[in-house]
Amino acid sequence: MNTVLETDVIGENHIATSIDTPMRLEAFELTDIQKIKIIAEHFEHIMYTLGLDLTDDSLKDTPLRVAKMYVKEVFSGLNPANKPQPVLFDNKYQYKEMLIEKDITLYSYCEHHFVPIIGKVHVAYFSSNNKVIGLSKINRLVQYYAKRPQVQERLTNQIAEGLKEALNTEHVAVVVNAVHLCVASRGIKDTNSSTITSFFSGKFKEDWTKSEFLSLTIAR
Repeated sequence: MNTVLETDVIGENHIATSIDTPMRLEAFELTDIQKIKIIAEHFEHIMYTLGLDLTDDSLKDTPLRVAKMYVKEVFSGLNPANKPQPVLFDNKYQYKEMLIEKDITLYSYCEHHFVPIIGKVHVAYFSSNNKVIGLSKINRLVQYYAKRPQVQERLTNQIAEGLKEALNTEHVAVVVNAVHLCVASRGIKDTNSSTITSFFSGKFKEDWTKSEFLSLTIAR
C-alpha cells in the first residue's frame, strides 16, 4: 500500500477516490480530432467569458492550441492506447541487486485545479524472473501515468502497479517528491513545501532494503 512520508496541504477536499483514474464508460467514443474541436470551442467560450479579445493575433489561435495540448500531450495518458509496451531483456549479467532509476522528471496536472504538479520520481526493482526492462521504458511508464489529471497518491500507486505488471515482479519501490502549484500559486501560496509519497512491495518491505533505496534516492 501507498505510504505518505510527508503530508502538506495540497488543496481543498484533497481526496483520491481509487487507484484507477475516474473515467466515463464512453470516454473513447470520440476521436482525438473530435475531442480537439469540442475542447477548442469550449475554451474559446471560457476566454470570451473572461473578457479576452479573441480577435487579437496573440489570442485567436489559443483555444485550438490548448485543445491540442490537452488531447495530444498533457492528458494523453488518459488513453490506454498510449500506454508504453514493456521491452524485457534477459538478465545476462546475472545482476541480483536492486536497480534504481532516480530523478525522473515529473510533470502532471492536479485534478482539482488543473494546474501543474512538478517534481521527481525515483523507482527501483529486483528482477524476479531473470528479466530486466529497458531503462527508457521506466521513464515512459512514469510519463504515461503522469499525463492525466492526477492526485499524487494515486499517481504513486499507478506507477508502482504498472511497474509490477511490466516486470512481473512484486519487488518494486516508488517515491514521488513534487511541488503542487495549486499550493504555490494560489490558495495558501506556499512556495517552499513539497509532498512526498511512496510505495514499497516485496523485498522493499524489509527495513534494510527500504533504507538502502531511500539513502540512494531522497537522502541529501
